Amino acid sequence: MSKKAVTFILAHGAGADSQSEFMQFMQRHISDDVIEVVTFDFPYMLRRQQTGKKSPPDRMPKLIDSFKQQIAQIDSEFVVIGGKSMGGRVATMIADDTNVSGVIAMGYPFHPPGKPEKTRTEHLKELKTPTLILQGTRDTFGKPEEVAAYLLSDVIQVTWLEDGNHSLETLKRSEVTTEQSWEIAAKATRKFIHDLIAN
Repeated sequence: MSKKAVTFILAHGAGADSQSEFMQFMQRHISDDVIEVVTFDFPYMLRRQQTGKKSPPDRMPKLIDSFKQQIAQIDSEFVVIGGKSMGGRVATMIADDTNVSGVIAMGYPFHPPGKPEKTRTEHLKELKTPTLILQGTRDTFGKPEEVAAYLLSDVIQVTWLEDGNHSLETLKRSEVTTEQSWEIAAKATRKFIHDLIAN
């Protein structure tokens, strides 16, 4: 079969585009004979590339519209969406509207750093699309004890990466290197997608 059965659309976070080391690593390590990984850049990031000037992320409606346009272009039996931080958040917000098979968020921004009261979890209570959140235990956007207290939909599975920060990077003294942490995340993503399409 020449056409792969699953397309995984992976969106970047707020600060770095689809060519970042993290995004390129994930694209290479998640792809296999069944999964094709597709990346893209949100409109504000394209403007940044063209002008060389840093601009803040587009507002949520524009991010949502841009992500939905990417989904509309895909012709695969199964479509899974996700992303790093902001990209993963957008994916969780559109999943139930777009009829995708699953969602993977890498470093979900549960709240802005230092502002645990400003949660971004309201829509996660009602989510119906199977979702995997890969979160570092040192992530200042949502630590284990905070996430444990949230009301999350039963379809959400949270996998913790030991010593990982918001980009799933570890410390020099950690038993797991950053590369190993990223490999664990990529492997968990592949397994989640294969399990989805097997059911």
